[in-house]
Amino acid sequence: MSNTQNLAKAELQELDAKFENPINKDKTCQVQFNPESLKVSFANQITSGKGAGDQKGTPARQFVGAGTTKLSLQLWFDVTAPVPPGKTAEKDVRKLTERVAYFITPKEQTGEQRTPPAVRFSWGSFRFDGIMESLEESLEFFSSEGIPLRASVALSLTQQKITEFKFNPLKKGGLPGTRPLTPAPAGSTIQGLADSQGKGGNWQDIATANNIENPRMLQPGQLLDLNASAGISVSGIDLGVHLGGSFGETSGQFSAGISGGISGGIEI
Repeated sequence: MSNTQNLAKAELQELDAKFENPINKDKTCQVQFNPESLKVSFANQITSGKGAGDQKGTPARQFVGAGTTKLSLQLWFDVTAPVPPGKTAEKDVRKLTERVAYFITPKEQTGEQRTPPAVRFSWGSFRFDGIMESLEESLEFFSSEGIPLRASVALSLTQQKITEFKFNPLKKGGLPGTRPLTPAPAGSTIQGLADSQGKGGNWQDIATANNIENPRMLQPGQLLDLNASAGISVSGIDLGVHLGGSFGETSGQFSAGISGGISGGIEI
């Protein structure tokens, strides 16, 4: 089995002005929870030819400028989550999100206009280089002292061109990914959430895997892995299943019957 520290984590890195090499490595930000999805959009600048309104038929359209590529994603940060060994626990979630906000803050440049730093988003083989166009932070859970404990950060990166996809080489021994986490609505229970996913019979396993002592007392917004089973702990040991070249989740309970039937296709 592999520890959660070996799970490929998404990162934000500062690049030089040519968008080639990472710099200021102390500013590199590793996300706390991998995003559930990435959205990449492309756009070209197209216009109709002159006098198109006087012509019959379909007017000709022309490419008039460089295209743009955008990456949109959402990240979650939670200071109530277990802290990996060797890392210091924070009391205010904005101590974590400020490392992301660094990449949208314009920098002083001698004789040049203030611009935000070039940034690279990397996750496994996925790579995107650009400028952080927007960042929206939502503080979602507070302590009794009014200290924000949990936040979601929606951000958008853009590059003023459309290029061929670039891929990072994968490290030997694993594929990137993580289980999607579901925020608990106010007043919800493990039993109710499990029922909503058609897994009512496994609610005890889900509670155990998420280290939930009281399944009827969930904190609003608490992140849960509803695909977990008793043999998988989201805060301790991470069990990955590799079937047919794709990283997936265990459905149901991990048992000797499963491992015996497909032991040749499972990587742990």
